[in-house]
Amino acid sequence: MALDDHAPEKLKDLHVIAAPISSPIFENIPCSCRSKQRTLGKETTKVVESGDHQNKGHISENHLGKKQRARRKRRRKTLSDSIDSEIIIPRSRLRGQRRGPVDSINSTSQYGKLDSKTFEAYLEYIWIGLSEERRNSFMYLDSLWFSLYMQKSFKEKVLNWVNRKNIFSKKYVMVPIVMWSHWSLLILCNFGERPQSESRIPCMLLLDSLQTMNPRRLEPGIRKFVLDIHNVGERPGNKQSIRKIPLLIPQVPQQRNGEECGCFVLKYISLFLENAPENFSISDGYPYFMKEDWFTLEELDNFCKGLELNLASRVSEE
Repeated sequence: MALDDHAPEKLKDLHVIAAPISSPIFENIPCSCRSKQRTLGKETTKVVESGDHQNKGHISENHLGKKQRARRKRRRKTLSDSIDSEIIIPRSRLRGQRRGPVDSINSTSQYGKLDSKTFEAYLEYIWIGLSEERRNSFMYLDSLWFSLYMQKSFKEKVLNWVNRKNIFSKKYVMVPIVMWSHWSLLILCNFGERPQSESRIPCMLLLDSLQTMNPRRLEPGIRKFVLDIHNVGERPGNKQSIRKIPLLIPQVPQQRNGEECGCFVLKYISLFLENAPENFSISDGYPYFMKEDWFTLEELDNFCKGLELNLASRVSEE
C-alpha cells in the first residue's frame, strides 16, 4: 500500500530499527526497504540508495526482456508495498550478534535499539505528561519524516504533511532524525520569527549522543529540509537567508556504547520540554542547560527503565 497525501498516520505501521553501525554501501540512505517476507534485489536496492526512482539504478525498459520486465514490475510493487512491511535500517553485524528486531529491552545497553513504533510510544508518553500550557510552545514531527524526506519518492508527501502541521506557529519544533542507523535530535527554535528579527533569532540545535561520528554531516540535508518547508509554507526566506540560520551543536552527554542513541534522544526531548526558556537566545543564555553534565548515566538508566515499564503496563492493559 503506497503512501498518500492525506494519511501520514500510516507511518505508524512502519518499523525501524536503529542500530550502531551501518554498512558503507548504504552511506547515503537512511533505510532500506526489506523484511522477512520481502527482499529487494540489488538493482532495486540501488534505486533506494540513490533516492531517485526515476533515473538512477535503472536500465531502460526497452532493453529488458519480458521476464526481466516482469521481475522489475514485481520489485517496484515490493518497494511500494514496503510501507506496510518492516523497514530495517541496514547495519553490519557484530560477531555472534543475531540479526533482527529487538523484541524486548532488558538492559540499558540495548535501549538504543529502539524501533520507530517503540520510540513513538515513548515520545507520546513524554508528551502527554506536559501541561497543556507548556505544550502550546512545542511541536514534534514523526520520527520517520526526515528519513522519508531524504528519499525522492516521499519528499513531496512529507513536505505536505509538515506544512499541515503549521510549525511556524510554535517556538520549538522537535525533529527526531534516524539516519545511518543512528538517532539524533534536531530542534528548530524561533522559526515563526523573521530572519531579520533582533529579539528572537531563528536557530537550529542538533543534539547528538555520538559526536565522534561528526553530526555536521547531517547539515546539508537539514538546510535543504528547512529551505523546502519555508517554500512549501510560503514563508519568507531564500538559500542565502537559510544558510545564515545558525546550526548549533551543544556538548551534551554522550553514549557509552553504540546502542544507546535512541534513549539518549528521548532523554534530550524530555528535559528540553521541561526546561526550555521562554525566549531562546544565542547571545544571552546558550547553551543554557545543554552541557556535558546535563544528566548522569544513572538518571538515564532510571529514565529508560521508567519508559519501558510504562509501555509494558499499557500493553498489558490492552
